[in-house]
Amino acid sequence: MCGIVGYIGPRNTLGILLNGLATLEYRGYDSAGVSFIQDGKLELIKKKGYVKELRQAVAEAGFTLDDKHTNRISSGIGHTRWATHGAPSDENSHPHMSMNGKLCVVHNGIIENYAELRSFLKKKGYKFASETDTEVAAQLIEYYYRLYDCTDINAAVRRALKDIVGSYALCVLCVDTPDRLICAKKDNPIVVGIGKGENFIASDVTAMIEYTKDVVFLEDNCVLTMTKDRIEITDVYGEPVEYKVSTVEWDADSVQKGGYAHFMMKEMHEEPKIFEATVEPRIQDGHIHLEHIHISKEFLEDLRNINIVACGTAYHAGCVGKYLIEKLCRIPVVCGVASEFIYSDPIIDEHTLTLVISQSGETLDTRNAMKKAKELGSYTLAIVNVIGSTIAREADDVLYTAAGPEISVASTKAYTAQLGCLYLIALKFAHTIGKISDEEYVHYQQELLAMPDKLAKILEKQKEIQRFASEHFNVESTFFIGRGLDYYLSMETSLKLKEISYIHSEAYAGGELKHGTIALIEEGTLVVSPITQDELVGKMESNIKEVATRGATILAIIPERLKGVKFSCNEKFIIPDSDELMAPILAVLPCQLFAYYMAVYKGCDVDKPRNLAKSVTVE
Repeated sequence: MCGIVGYIGPRNTLGILLNGLATLEYRGYDSAGVSFIQDGKLELIKKKGYVKELRQAVAEAGFTLDDKHTNRISSGIGHTRWATHGAPSDENSHPHMSMNGKLCVVHNGIIENYAELRSFLKKKGYKFASETDTEVAAQLIEYYYRLYDCTDINAAVRRALKDIVGSYALCVLCVDTPDRLICAKKDNPIVVGIGKGENFIASDVTAMIEYTKDVVFLEDNCVLTMTKDRIEITDVYGEPVEYKVSTVEWDADSVQKGGYAHFMMKEMHEEPKIFEATVEPRIQDGHIHLEHIHISKEFLEDLRNINIVACGTAYHAGCVGKYLIEKLCRIPVVCGVASEFIYSDPIIDEHTLTLVISQSGETLDTRNAMKKAKELGSYTLAIVNVIGSTIAREADDVLYTAAGPEISVASTKAYTAQLGCLYLIALKFAHTIGKISDEEYVHYQQELLAMPDKLAKILEKQKEIQRFASEHFNVESTFFIGRGLDYYLSMETSLKLKEISYIHSEAYAGGELKHGTIALIEEGTLVVSPITQDELVGKMESNIKEVATRGATILAIIPERLKGVKFSCNEKFIIPDSDELMAPILAVLPCQLFAYYMAVYKGCDVDKPRNLAKSVTVE
């Protein structure tokens, strides 16, 4: 869940490392550090806090970040941390240096047997300067390096990997081989950037997109040896492994704020265009074309059930997908949290389709759930944002969103793009097996194509949400209530508020409040209620009246066609009309804006909320 960068080449290495870490700060930001070899000496600088604190420490140490200065650094690695073992501190920050000062290591993942290895190494005379599992890797590699008489760092890394149980993306810098970096991967991402006379490594392509778009996604159980002029990839036994160079379509502007105060605001404003980019190219001449998906009519007709598996925001998108597929296709769907799925003894066989959703394509819980489903005979279909990511490579079929890089930890545009893919899948499947007519099929396509303009109209009215948030940001608790699709929407929007404003928030099905939770409603409690499903309008009016009579302040989010209906609410935010099946695509945006402005007025760090990381690559 942390960020790794590495570089070998003629540019200013420290500038490359620190810029890359700043780009990857969404992956972890409780501490950061760099290690590099200059004039034959291994240097290490690391600090608790954000990358800006590290940048200041580097400058105070007398190192220049100016690209105009000649690079005297042979190679370098950097890391931003999200703590797992050991509290945030200078000592627990990465990189970690071996006891003899020969090598430094950065690591993402968890070494499950670190206590056993630590005990073994202590008996061999090793002393530890931190509480982390990563330092164990540094000392273990150094132990084997000494056994090999300090002649083959690559062999020492490969030997150490045989002792390590767990997940890792490791990068090793050795003072005796200043012209190379050694990396290894298992269940955590490592991307290699290919340049001319320079090469890069990172946890995410966003850290290198400014310099190269040619990348290699390192496979599990592989070891990379990288110099400025070449890369070599082997398995853990040293046997060569073939690799493919991919081209990333994103550009450097995608990872810049572009004049917005926060990445989250920029990414919400990108929702109209990313929804269009995800949906419009796949609708042609009245038909939906899902490239890379090879699911046949016969397979769909033979399905007994579909499992949708995801985490967090992607799970909430999956809940909408469950509703859509069951309503349109009449196929039973279970939507489950990935971390629970693999331990639930799921009912799966060759008549099951497992649909997994992950923004990064690296979410470890989701990947493990997909592996479990495949072992039990299920066909797998992935919705991911990152081309070449692990889940994309391992799924039987994949459908890519067109969200581009999402830097803010709280997901907004990725969720909207995931919804776009789910609507396309549900409509395609339903029409293929004859559950919706040709007329309905075309109607829903037209509704999807109209979404970008309607999303843009909502953004034009964001000051209405800003004003409401400015009046209520000091509330202690907020409830989101809805029915049907609006309940699934409420789950996601409640999460957004919790993530970035730290306000206690819960989502409830409107009819469930009176079964206990209404005891928490008191004078001044804030309630947000999307009401977009026509047949449930009367029921929802009853539910919001129940909380209104107990003193709650209520914001209702309703479509244009319902603005004349009298609701027991304090405020209304009007969204454009659409087919009510499509309403979650529109209604989520004002709720995202609401969470954003609540956090801004509270003075929270919107893009980097406390305790969170963007890409969750630990279980």
